[in-house]
Amino acid sequence: MMSGLPVPSSRTKDGAIYLDNAATSWPKPPGVAAAIVQFLEQSAANPGRSGHRMSVEAARMVYQAREEIASLFGAPDPLRVIFGQNITDAINLVLHGFLHPGDHVVTSSMEHNAVMRPLRVLESKGVSVTCVPCSPDGRLDPQQIEDAIQPKTRLIVLTHASNVCGTMLPIRLAGEIAHRHQIYLLVDAAQTAGVFPIHMEQDSIDFLAFTGHKSLYGPTGTGGLVLGTRVDHELLAPIRQGGTGSRSEHETQPGFLPDRYESGTPNSVGLAGLLAAIRWISSMGVEAIRSHEVNLCNRLLVGLAEIPGITIYGTQSASQQTATIGFNIRGVSPSTAALQLDEEFGILCRVGLHCAPAAHHTIGTFPEGCIRFGLGVFNTMDDIDQALFAIRQIAREVQ
Repeated sequence: MMSGLPVPSSRTKDGAIYLDNAATSWPKPPGVAAAIVQFLEQSAANPGRSGHRMSVEAARMVYQAREEIASLFGAPDPLRVIFGQNITDAINLVLHGFLHPGDHVVTSSMEHNAVMRPLRVLESKGVSVTCVPCSPDGRLDPQQIEDAIQPKTRLIVLTHASNVCGTMLPIRLAGEIAHRHQIYLLVDAAQTAGVFPIHMEQDSIDFLAFTGHKSLYGPTGTGGLVLGTRVDHELLAPIRQGGTGSRSEHETQPGFLPDRYESGTPNSVGLAGLLAAIRWISSMGVEAIRSHEVNLCNRLLVGLAEIPGITIYGTQSASQQTATIGFNIRGVSPSTAALQLDEEFGILCRVGLHCAPAAHHTIGTFPEGCIRFGLGVFNTMDDIDQALFAIRQIAREVQ
């Protein structure tokens, strides 16, 4: 791998190859599990709720996680890092807390249901939604974003990269358009945070939603929202209220950050693991991780293109997408292929609609969906070659 340092194997104990990193990354970096165990054994008190040493230590760890997130994403203030259940929680906070009846929002036809479902609910309550169509390979023309802006447009919300076929959307250009029109940009970075350079100030991102369990290589149940410097948090209403450990003399929600949005005891043990994962990413370097995944992706794309009967979706260019590849085998349903890949070849992947029906409509795979290989930093060229061998065998059987 990149630096030659020892890393966990992407093979399971029985030798299967894990290619489902777009859903949840596995394995986790060295130190993540150890950080979780250490926290549970030594400092798993409630952060910010007590004044004793264990509580103080737990609160210190949570703040360190905020600092690492802010540094990774080019955000100047760690207190503007809001932790929640996951990225879906963060996206719902912005959409339900920022938009009001009469507002207009622009989005794309490649969005995950984490965006589309809350938007459809808001649409039924008087928020107007324009879904800009992407091309069949998932690309989005920035001019179409600008053309969709109306006098009441308040927000643009875009995925940074498709979870179906990996196609990258023009986030920086969308941010420039948003700021030029005095509106805001929400970015769903589920597929890119940790594997693709993100700088909120340089990319003109106002709301950055992230999740811990994908390319940040942390535990499930972690994630959150980073508020850009243009965002007045008074304009973003919390969607839940409750105990924060602060201002306990009041029965109203605190108005300061991050407590305004962090009701209830946080997933501290998960954040301990996430902190270790982000520190590992920083030590390796996002650019080096990205380079490794581009090489893996290129090898897979080239190999798939050489197999008769394979349809590849997306850009088919490793430099223009994440290491997530959607494809189908002519004459084989995705579900049948997945079962055969698992049981006969030990290849673990995901098939179907990937919680993104709009994206599948866009690329022409609805309603059956496609096969998805989600490559990760711990995959090797040998993993790719074994996967290609399996696809060749399956495709040959139906020729």
